[in-house]
Amino acid sequence: MDKNTFSLDGKTILVTGASSGIGKSIAIACSNFGAIVLLLGRNINRLEQSMSLLNGKGHSYYSIDLNKSEDVLNLCNDLPKIDGVVHSAGIVESQLFSFLKEDSLRTILDTNLIAPVMLSKHLIKKKKINKESSIVFISSISGPAITYIGNSSYAASKSAICGIAKTMALELAPKKIRVNTILPAMIETELIDSIDSSSEDIELDKKNYPLGGYGSPEDVASTVIFLLSPASKWMTGTDIKLDGGLTLR
Repeated sequence: MDKNTFSLDGKTILVTGASSGIGKSIAIACSNFGAIVLLLGRNINRLEQSMSLLNGKGHSYYSIDLNKSEDVLNLCNDLPKIDGVVHSAGIVESQLFSFLKEDSLRTILDTNLIAPVMLSKHLIKKKKINKESSIVFISSISGPAITYIGNSSYAASKSAICGIAKTMALELAPKKIRVNTILPAMIETELIDSIDSSSEDIELDKKNYPLGGYGSPEDVASTVIFLLSPASKWMTGTDIKLDGGLTLR
């Protein structure tokens, strides 16, 4: 094994949710490892900011709402051939199960489950994903491993992603297209601000992590690089827990 085992030189990688947080860090990391990066997000200004932080040339961005089927189809028609997809876009909403609203549940499922799955399906059908490529879904430990009070919708969406990813991995294996998921615990992003907890509660929660505190977007990005690179060429249908030891408790 040499340093090129983790290289993305000559590869084109599509990253959703690339305008902020984890997706932004993933896009930057991909460019640092030599990839041409296609950034997807809703906010043009944030996408341009992410673009300005990338190394190398040839990158591009697309402002799109992945919940709009026609826009997704048009996007897939316009995209070049790609060697990797990272599904990082997602939303969080806390709501007790006894007060769960159908429209809220559908919004979570549409964004966290249906949008990335259908984007992948269209890319495959239109032969936009090269053989020996890698698809990475950013799932969560919430659902597949543990859960929290008020997190039923989010946990359901992330659990479903893991199930679909395994089926995709099996069906796409003849094309040597690998499909894996990453299950992060709490990551220090702006999404933490949407959680209905006080700063004191958050600091107390960080003490539950044996490795100390929450993870960073860069921690997730490093794992993504591994899954996109030749270093993981014999890995598919796998859920990687990235939780600072939380689930060891």
